[in-house]
Amino acid sequence: MSEWINSLEKPWNIIAWIGVAIAIMLLIWGATGINKYAFNRIKKKQKGMHLAFFERFSSLVIVVAILLISVSAFNGFDSVWHTMLGGTAIISAVVAFVAQDIIKDILAGLMISIHKPFEIGDRIVLENGTAGIVEDLTMRHVVLDGFDTIKYVIPNSKMNNQQVTNFGHHRDLQSAEFEFRVALHSDVGLVKKVIDDTVRKSKYTSPGLPEDGNTVYAPAYFVRFASSALVLTVLVYFEKKYPPEKVIDEINTSVFTALRENGIEIPYEYINVLSPQDAAKNKK
Repeated sequence: MSEWINSLEKPWNIIAWIGVAIAIMLLIWGATGINKYAFNRIKKKQKGMHLAFFERFSSLVIVVAILLISVSAFNGFDSVWHTMLGGTAIISAVVAFVAQDIIKDILAGLMISIHKPFEIGDRIVLENGTAGIVEDLTMRHVVLDGFDTIKYVIPNSKMNNQQVTNFGHHRDLQSAEFEFRVALHSDVGLVKKVIDDTVRKSKYTSPGLPEDGNTVYAPAYFVRFASSALVLTVLVYFEKKYPPEKVIDEINTSVFTALRENGIEIPYEYINVLSPQDAAKNKK
């Protein structure tokens, strides 16, 4: 250890170690880039949540492997490694304790990617009531796209231990959630009917909500009061052959037109700007 530290006092040795560090970083960058390119080629032929997980997992393996090979190639690094970890049981125990959650999440993510209880794009509901559309599977988390732009980031280990209700399992349907705002004085029953009828008439939509052994159209729900509007949502199912952007455009356009035709006001926010003279008149 002391010999390695003393060697760093020589300028040329310092430059050499910096060069080695840069070479290792370039090697990692190149290897992970090749790995990403390979998975992008695979994704063009097939899709699946497991590809997203294994791309990240293989990148991690590559980085760790290069670092371990690099460390073992230099006695100086090797001595530091043994001094810090091999010779210090307390530090080793702390590292193991901190890493156990990470390892648990990675293994749970591996199980999820292999058994595929859900796929990216599936709408799922967890046993604790959390609901959303699966957006991504990372090394440590499942990302759900929830209501009102909420993102749920759930550790893989917790996700793997929960009961999951999947509304899109092994089906050729996708789903998208829509939000519509109407004036506070609107007839909620009429608004729901207009939205439901419009969704059912769309050439893109399909019944997809499981109910008593059948599939039905998901109804519109009045979910909350906003500052100047009533907020309603509806879940729309459509076949995977249809581009999501076309479905979103058609549903938004059709519902907007139907609400206007039925005399239902769509509120918008505005600001009144008063000049000093107008403010003085209002006080009188």
